[in-house]
Amino acid sequence: MKYQEVIESICREVKPFEGLGKQADYIPALARVNPDQFGICIHTVHGDVYSEGDADVPFSIQSISKVFSLAMALNLIGDRLWERVGKEPSGTSFNSLIQLEAERGKPRNPFINAGAIVVADILLEKLPNPEEDFISFIRELTGNPDINYNEEVARSEREKGYLNAAIANLLKYHDNIKGDIEEVLHFYFMLCSVEMNCKDLAAAFLAFADHRKHFSYGGVDLSSSQVKRINAIMQTCGFYDEAGEFSFLVGLPGKSGVGGGIAAVYPMRYSVVVWSPRLNQKGNSIMGMKALELLTTKTRESIF
Repeated sequence: MKYQEVIESICREVKPFEGLGKQADYIPALARVNPDQFGICIHTVHGDVYSEGDADVPFSIQSISKVFSLAMALNLIGDRLWERVGKEPSGTSFNSLIQLEAERGKPRNPFINAGAIVVADILLEKLPNPEEDFISFIRELTGNPDINYNEEVARSEREKGYLNAAIANLLKYHDNIKGDIEEVLHFYFMLCSVEMNCKDLAAAFLAFADHRKHFSYGGVDLSSSQVKRINAIMQTCGFYDEAGEFSFLVGLPGKSGVGGGIAAVYPMRYSVVVWSPRLNQKGNSIMGMKALELLTTKTRESIF
């Protein structure tokens, strides 16, 4: 497959979508990002890398980090994780309080905010040095020792994080947060603030693209079965209440973030990352969604 030619044609074909949507301006630090950027990178399981556009520009990966925190939590406590977090699509906004209250403090899945906050609580309890351990894991996945948190973004999220604070308090009320609420929220916002570019993120997601290899990075050891299950949750829950649309149009397991990034995998073949800060009403990158739809259409490569 001539992936470089494919992604060059994709860059041309998504141009009509420039200017649609807007960046996540409810997070002040993200509101200042130039929204008129677009990058794409494919990283094959054989080690070939193809990129185009702004693939070298670092961005805040936001909720894409929840895939990495889920992997760490599964490594630490295994299937006991599912006693505190579900595996079902939410069908509601990623920061919904209504569903969490109705279901007595058990989040639907680890990728909505409530579920990721519970996962952050687990990591705080189980890791010796949570912030250092998490970023070391990311650095090993990417092979880039310079990957880091953006503390300005984390502070910005906390300053406006009233709804996430409400979610954390509701989780605490239902005894699904063990640690101090403020410490859990701080760690959660730090996880979301990690910055990397399309090339780094594609390298990180390559570990989820080939479950035949033993997953062992940064002290995190997962079985083939656990990696496949992470992919399954990405397929059904990775795009908030637009997961069905992404499966229908694209047909790959993936995870989006309100920083404008989308990371996805075609099992046994490649990982792919697109980034464009302008979002649709569901919080997913407009140009990113279209680019991945074009990718699987042009290559005829999807899991279906």
